[in-house]
Amino acid sequence: MFIATLIAPGALVAGHISEGRDRLNAAGCASAGGGWIDEGAAIDLAFAISPDAARAALEGAFAGVDVVVQAAEGRRKRLIVADMDSTMITVECIDELADYAGIKPQIAAVTEAAMRGELDFESALDARVALLAGLDEAVIQRCLDERVTIMPGAEALVKTMRGWGATAVLVSGGFTRFAEPVAAKIGFHRAIANRLEIADGMLSGAVTKPIVGAQTKLDTLRGAIAELGLPAEATLAVGDGANDLAMIGAAGLGVAYHAKPIVAAAAAARIDHNDLTALLYAQGVPRAEWVTA
Repeated sequence: MFIATLIAPGALVAGHISEGRDRLNAAGCASAGGGWIDEGAAIDLAFAISPDAARAALEGAFAGVDVVVQAAEGRRKRLIVADMDSTMITVECIDELADYAGIKPQIAAVTEAAMRGELDFESALDARVALLAGLDEAVIQRCLDERVTIMPGAEALVKTMRGWGATAVLVSGGFTRFAEPVAAKIGFHRAIANRLEIADGMLSGAVTKPIVGAQTKLDTLRGAIAELGLPAEATLAVGDGANDLAMIGAAGLGVAYHAKPIVAAAAAARIDHNDLTALLYAQGVPRAEWVTA
């Protein structure tokens, strides 16, 4: 059995249930019922066969509605591995550091190209960090305080999953000086990220090798699966950039979150319209069960 979850808080009505079931039947998916997770916010539609056909039938059918299709069994995941920049926080930290150095436009353009998969991530990171050489180390904390905002829904997602015993790992192509406090605030068990090298109170223009990139993210997911003795189906990975593709593809539920086109096209699930609480609805969790403090 499979579940298609429609997510659009404040926009869904009962008619979406009947229309969704009709679309599943027309696609040959053998609809098996439907109902609310939270009235007006999220709907579950059960069906028997052809999840790819279900996705094709439902994605884009309802304006402003995110659709997640997956096996019904094991929806509540036991491991979440998440990207940080533009996923668990609203900014790209390297771009914000560059703004303090007066070079944000040129660095942000490289960041965007790397996240779209148009540049090799590791060499692009080296090139961008080199441009920050000589920036006062104190700017890192200032940037954290002034620019870094937690993505809406991030804390509810991670803390709710931890409430049922899930493990949460933040793995970022960004920097430890941001990832560690962000992980602590949101509720992750641990954070993995790149380390900026500092000399005489200034950024040296280098990061410690090896660089945390796509392979590290995939290795982190696989390592946690082995450490915890989980099947891959019990895992969730979420990110927005090309360096997240490998871990998204290897997870039981791989989610492209407000992602670059290359990621959105490849991921089995994508969230384009809603915040990170959509991933609680995707796991069948009503608002009454969310941990928000």
